[in-house]
Amino acid sequence: MKEFIYLLLYVDDMLLAAKSITEVNKLKAELSREFEMKDLGAASRILGIDITRNRKEGTLCLSQSGYLKKVIQRFNMGEAKVVSTPIGAHFKLYSVQDDSECVDTELVPYNSAVGSIMYAMIGTRPDIAYAIGLVSRFMSKPGDIHWEAVKWLLRYLKGSVGMNLVYTKGKEFSVQGFSDSEYAGDLDRRRSISGYVFTVGGNTVSWKSSLQKATTLSTTEAEFVALTEAVKEAMWIRGLLDDMGLKPAKALIWCDSESAICLSKNNTFHERTKHVATKFNFIRDVIEEGEVAVSKIHTSKNPADMLTKSIPVRKFEEALDFLRLLK
Repeated sequence: MKEFIYLLLYVDDMLLAAKSITEVNKLKAELSREFEMKDLGAASRILGIDITRNRKEGTLCLSQSGYLKKVIQRFNMGEAKVVSTPIGAHFKLYSVQDDSECVDTELVPYNSAVGSIMYAMIGTRPDIAYAIGLVSRFMSKPGDIHWEAVKWLLRYLKGSVGMNLVYTKGKEFSVQGFSDSEYAGDLDRRRSISGYVFTVGGNTVSWKSSLQKATTLSTTEAEFVALTEAVKEAMWIRGLLDDMGLKPAKALIWCDSESAICLSKNNTFHERTKHVATKFNFIRDVIEEGEVAVSKIHTSKNPADMLTKSIPVRKFEEALDFLRLLK
């Protein structure tokens, strides 16, 4: 199946995608009758994201290198020493206890820096999702240590500014997700952190790292909550693909918690988990209906691990390779 992507301009940039050029031309004709617009041809840039194709090799690359270079210069980090990970393992961040410990936000552009980096994370950089989620918790009252963590993140971006999210053609068109959590990862309220990443045909399409909305009472419960969020995302992706006429097969979600997997398939641990909110138990019905399957993956092979905590450099680089986030 060959796809065509064209870029149109009317007030805001707009991308069109279809299975055939005939459908694209038909829609362009209809829009042109109603609006004044200009056809810019095959998409090369959208909302600060550069799009590069290699039709011979069958690859498409998304990059925000130009945007990130401007961000690095804006915050005077052009001469900073680069680091290998988005957040150092030595950063143990929690809220400042005294107002005197806060930085002067009129002199230190903390919120501006976090917001600027966040845009890159949303567009093409799942590797910085955990770090951004961490530093963004302190935007109301940042301290010196929080600003040091943001500068560390900028130093990482300086060394990885040319990184691309690479998409390739493949024969297998399957939806796969990877789920993980860090129990009580938040040092202030002891809430856990959920993370998931999804690929379609081996290409990374969706990722998230976030603080769980409720305090969980065990590692199993934290993993189960994270798995539930991943199942909801899998259903959304399958629904989107179905609307596009692609008819995806059952989604497969990998989780490194055996107990959470057992809990998702049956009520084995009822006495110890009956306090878990009913809304999290819907995944049993989803699994029984055959929309999603959940399987075990060793934690050393789980790329979602980088979305919940700071991990060793080698493991971090292996996750980047798996997700095809390449320089």
